[in-house]
Amino acid sequence: MEKHKADGTRLIKRDPLLKPYAPQLRERFAHYQRFKAQIEKTGSILGKISQGHRYFGFNRGENAGESGVWYREWAPGAQSLSLIGDFNDWNRDANPMSIDEWGIWHLFLSDKDYADRFTHGNRVKVHVKSELGALDRIPAYIQRVIQESETEFTGQYWSPSDSYQWKNQAPNFNAHKQGLRIYEAHVGMAQEGEKVGTFAEFTQNVLLRIANLGYNAVQLMAIMEHPYYASFGYHVSNFFAVSSRFGTPEELKELIDTAHEMGLLVIMDLVHSHAVKNINEGLNRFDGTEYHYFHAGEKGEHIAWDSRCFDYSKYEVQRFLLSNIRYWLETYRFDGFRFDGVTSMLYSDHGLGQKFTSYDDYFGPKVELDSIAYLMLANEVIHAVNPNAISIAEDMSGMPGLARPIEEGGLGFDYRLAMGIPDYWIRLLKEKKDENWRIGEIYGMLRNRRAGEKHIAYVESHDQSIVGDKTLAMQLMDAELYTKMSVFTPSLRIARGVALHKLIRLLTFCLGGEGYLNFMGNEFGHPEWIDFPRAGNNNSYWYARRQWHLVDDGTLYYRHLNDFDRSMQHLDTTYHILTDENIQLLLIHEDAKQIVYTRGGLVFAFNFHPTASVTDWRIPVPEKADYRLILNTDDTEFGGYGAVEGVHYPWQDVATEGHTQSIQLYVPARSALVLAPQMVSNS
Repeated sequence: MEKHKADGTRLIKRDPLLKPYAPQLRERFAHYQRFKAQIEKTGSILGKISQGHRYFGFNRGENAGESGVWYREWAPGAQSLSLIGDFNDWNRDANPMSIDEWGIWHLFLSDKDYADRFTHGNRVKVHVKSELGALDRIPAYIQRVIQESETEFTGQYWSPSDSYQWKNQAPNFNAHKQGLRIYEAHVGMAQEGEKVGTFAEFTQNVLLRIANLGYNAVQLMAIMEHPYYASFGYHVSNFFAVSSRFGTPEELKELIDTAHEMGLLVIMDLVHSHAVKNINEGLNRFDGTEYHYFHAGEKGEHIAWDSRCFDYSKYEVQRFLLSNIRYWLETYRFDGFRFDGVTSMLYSDHGLGQKFTSYDDYFGPKVELDSIAYLMLANEVIHAVNPNAISIAEDMSGMPGLARPIEEGGLGFDYRLAMGIPDYWIRLLKEKKDENWRIGEIYGMLRNRRAGEKHIAYVESHDQSIVGDKTLAMQLMDAELYTKMSVFTPSLRIARGVALHKLIRLLTFCLGGEGYLNFMGNEFGHPEWIDFPRAGNNNSYWYARRQWHLVDDGTLYYRHLNDFDRSMQHLDTTYHILTDENIQLLLIHEDAKQIVYTRGGLVFAFNFHPTASVTDWRIPVPEKADYRLILNTDDTEFGGYGAVEGVHYPWQDVATEGHTQSIQLYVPARSALVLAPQMVSNS
């Protein structure tokens, strides 16, 4: 029987609402195939297209039988290039480069002539003459950039003789059948001191905290070099360079190696959606033209982010970005990527102001086929280089097929961020008191996601933690976070906040997706928002750090919130709830603010009522089995009142809520119990 030819329309079987858009699905798949056909002229996806870093920039090689270092640069619009640096006393006339028919400039530094001069750590730039005039630029594929003053960055030739020796293999995430539990972190602000933290400090002080909490992945922000610290790493200047403000490439490798030893995957926050506009540090107008790496005119300007937008249709742009993916996977052994700004890539208006209420919005004239084809290629490279690598898309639009296989017509991501969930929680907290919450509405929101696409649920990421917004803890407890968090200082507001902080996280963790994400410190209700040093705060680091001493103090409720997060993570470690697609709603009682459901074989019973505890509450259970209490949000260990005394709940042959068996339990106000089935009865 002839195999069905992929044309991008298999997504329709999963989502019949896509049927009217079959022509558009075929067109976007055909566009990807056109890109792929162009690539295959120079080899496979693992050929030249993803090995640019081994050709461009600085690479050891031979020329006419002599060993040395090649330097190559794609700059077709430039008039001339010459390499300058410590090795030639920054003489702009000493080492001119030659150009080939493809616009690639090249220079060979033989060991015979330069072995003692062009050495590891040499500072370098490239002098470019173009329609912009004569400028000293940082090579595009440079793998090390250092900051020499507040406004001056310089490239470095990085080729240490004692390369890092890897000790540990990455953990086999797929073998453990667990959900993806991500701890999002920023190395620079991960320390308590008012300064920029380092890779070495993160390795020594923070990784063990993450592993002990039960997360199985750490997601690192701001790894690629960026000139403005306060950009959170999203205005990238040098895509192949590890940000030197955190340490050396070898120190990053040691961080990743140590994380692997602890059983943690390491995911990189990858920014391929745009680039910094800076000319001195970045790619902008590198060869003098506006259309070199980016689109010319308005299309090349991101009006909301004040940055430049890549032209994904160009072969050399594809090679630059796809090689960048392979470089981070192979050189640093990252286990995958969280792709930033995917919505911005998908639409010509960057999705700004769009509500995306109709399927027409996903297939109209604003859809960028070049970007979609590039993302498909990117995912193909990721999984060809490392079949176990993970790709996550940050898309708020809900583009169909984003996290489905390419052969179906999807874009090939493994997960998508459930971005509507944190927005919903913040809106709910701002607009309604919890006694007025509609439990059915909350349940519907947490379950509302594209079938067959894996989602990462979260209550708050770094986006909800920055100045101008409020973290969940701040929304709930406000200024009393600073004065009433001692267990010896009773406060009704803190009691309410601590209780709801746990309930909101647990409900989201168990219902919102097939994975979960938490931003550094939010697991214990960190009291401060994030604000990087800038003129507006007198260049203070006070808000660009994490106050770990708060969670280490057993007399503060921060410790209790942290302990609860650990127990919540271990629900998935033990019972694999996040990978269980079978979520069964057992009951919702709106007036009583109650909800009961099952997932992963466990029963979750929530009582959101602010004042009314429920005694002898009869709830249906899916199995004729006794049940055991495995997690109680009201436990004193988690900052609760400890009002629940029993841990064993025998099943009763009493029908309720459409089920033939039930159990009875006591659930205090604003608390939840998680129950696991025991031995099944023989009767």
